[in-house]
Amino acid sequence: MTAVKEISMISKRFGDEFCSEEASKNNNSRQSVKRNKEFNKSEKWQNIEKTLEQDPVDVSSLKQFAISPGGLLDDELRKEIWPKLLDVDVDNIPPKPGIEVLHGHRDYNQVVLDVNRSLKRFPPGMDENIRLGLQDQLVDLIMRVLVNHDELHYYQGYHDICVTFLLVVGEDVAFALVDKLSLNHLRDFMDANMDRTKHILNYLYPIVGKSNPELREFMERSEVGTVFSLSWLITWYGHVLNDLRQIVRFYDFFIACHPLMPIYLAAAIVLHRADEILACECEMCFVHGLLSKIPQDLPFEQLISKAGDLYLQYPPADLAYDAILNFQKTQSYAKARSKNLQKFTRNKKIDKKHWFIFDHDRKNGFLKFTFWTVTTAVVSAAVIAYLRSFEWEW
Repeated sequence: MTAVKEISMISKRFGDEFCSEEASKNNNSRQSVKRNKEFNKSEKWQNIEKTLEQDPVDVSSLKQFAISPGGLLDDELRKEIWPKLLDVDVDNIPPKPGIEVLHGHRDYNQVVLDVNRSLKRFPPGMDENIRLGLQDQLVDLIMRVLVNHDELHYYQGYHDICVTFLLVVGEDVAFALVDKLSLNHLRDFMDANMDRTKHILNYLYPIVGKSNPELREFMERSEVGTVFSLSWLITWYGHVLNDLRQIVRFYDFFIACHPLMPIYLAAAIVLHRADEILACECEMCFVHGLLSKIPQDLPFEQLISKAGDLYLQYPPADLAYDAILNFQKTQSYAKARSKNLQKFTRNKKIDKKHWFIFDHDRKNGFLKFTFWTVTTAVVSAAVIAYLRSFEWEW
């Protein structure tokens, strides 16, 4: 399948869950919030409860509550509303398979390793016995999904999403929610390779470029690529944020929106930090170092609103061609780097005490090969090695 068809499938597979009617309502809601400067939490809570009392419940209204400022406000409300947003029947959740089935899955050992490294995702000060019990539940939750769908492949970062649902709704409901999401919002991350995940990352520069051409040009000139945002995307920001309250607020937003919304949020974050980025030295290592960490004090509600605006202004279908061009450019640069490195290692003897510096003509599609490029490549490789659980083709 061609890259064109692959990227088109990403933007069309799920349909436009952010339908025009809901988008209009959301836009009106944002304008109202801008006028009032802040929303009334008590009033919103009452409106949510009134909606939940309806039979049948108006799911469209629940989506708007999830998207609008403050999200779903409280974990007790999330326990009730998340299943409704995903059309999950919490009264008919399949029973857990036997231990021998869960432990016999091809990914079991990798899942256990990752879960054992996920201590920071549990609330600080939690009793060790409770935490160990939750880690066991987390392993079982993940394995239930994988056993249920043999076509799905585990990836490092998936456990960061699963633990969030576990902490909010408990194992059984978390399994049902993640099971549904794994076939929809998360599906492209769960292939045997990362081709479709990389295609999604190719939307970042087109979105940024539409809003700030200067910033896109600077980032492309720095050769920073998109790997800095990979963990944001595949963990729904669960791995890079410390505050569980902020993480679940993002989950409200993502569950209620189009599956590509996390990449729009990534673009919103990059655009918000434009001044910092443009003030940075235009070298890969410096720009990557700046972007690879998300400040914990960003105005996240504003960024959610910005991401929604970006989606409305530049829907995925309108960006598909630009994403393809970005993909082709990335492939061209990768081939040039590989060819360059092969030539370097074949024809040059490396003095262990020194680094050679090469400058190639950018007009011919070559990239600078410097000490900093090598250093950043090593750092990027470490990031990739941490995130991957399979021998994906990069």
